[in-house]
Amino acid sequence: MTSKNKATLIGFIAIFLWSSIVATLKIVTENFGAVGGLALIYSLAAILLFFIIGPTKLRELPRRYLIWGSLLFVCYELCFSLSIALSNSDQQAIEVSMLNYLWPTLTILAAVFFNNQKTNLLIIPGAILPLIGIVWVLNGDHSLNLWMMLENISDNPLSYALALIGAFIWAAYCMVTIKCAKGKNGITLFFFLTALVLWIKYLLLGENTMIFNAAGIIYLTLSASAIGFGYAAWNFGVLYGNITVLAGASYFIPVLSASISALLLKTSLSFSFWQGTAMVCLGAILCWLATRDTKPRIKKIQ
Repeated sequence: MTSKNKATLIGFIAIFLWSSIVATLKIVTENFGAVGGLALIYSLAAILLFFIIGPTKLRELPRRYLIWGSLLFVCYELCFSLSIALSNSDQQAIEVSMLNYLWPTLTILAAVFFNNQKTNLLIIPGAILPLIGIVWVLNGDHSLNLWMMLENISDNPLSYALALIGAFIWAAYCMVTIKCAKGKNGITLFFFLTALVLWIKYLLLGENTMIFNAAGIIYLTLSASAIGFGYAAWNFGVLYGNITVLAGASYFIPVLSASISALLLKTSLSFSFWQGTAMVCLGAILCWLATRDTKPRIKKIQ
């Protein structure tokens, strides 16, 4: 096996690791509380990134990237993680995560409209299919019905809103990174900032929800490791592997994530859910194909 193929394989490991985050995050927050569990996860992940990737050199970061990158990254991680942590059930956590996976399509659309990314007519079905897929997912076992979808969302509008807002924020973060980062990586700093915000929130809320047990500690380690080692593996794969193959494979994460989540959370998902998830994946792939003549720019999957 060539070194390039090995690097690509390591990139695939990142995809698998990130696909496990929804389930492990949900389990950790059920053990340690929503905010407390997240604070523990991001603290441990930040420490892992510090030793794997290294500390962020502030003087080397462009100021615009430092300011806007920090703000957008922290806001995204809070939206994504809280949308899962505050879900009312394991099945709802998986449904909510599908809204987050709109970000690849939104990122490509943002590149087309704001970065003059060349595209073709495939972008039209690519943009429409994920939206139909989300409607399919949110209808549950029922036939396509707008009122049933709204009733499903009304059960926990905060979680669904946070996931959707997060998808838009991550698309914005990707654009800021492309325009302002100049090849620099502030990910270690950004994770420490996210952990700091979560601890402040935990202290202000006065929560006392942390009950340490063997299962909770195991899943805490797994969740933080999936994030930390996932970022390290992805960066290595993108730098030294086949980025085109990795970019295409990354768009199948919703299916892989839902499969792992259903297994770990012992949740049965309906056929209509899988249909909707497939539409989300297919739409993202069509958007990618619409811009395939240019170098894929994938910054992160979750």
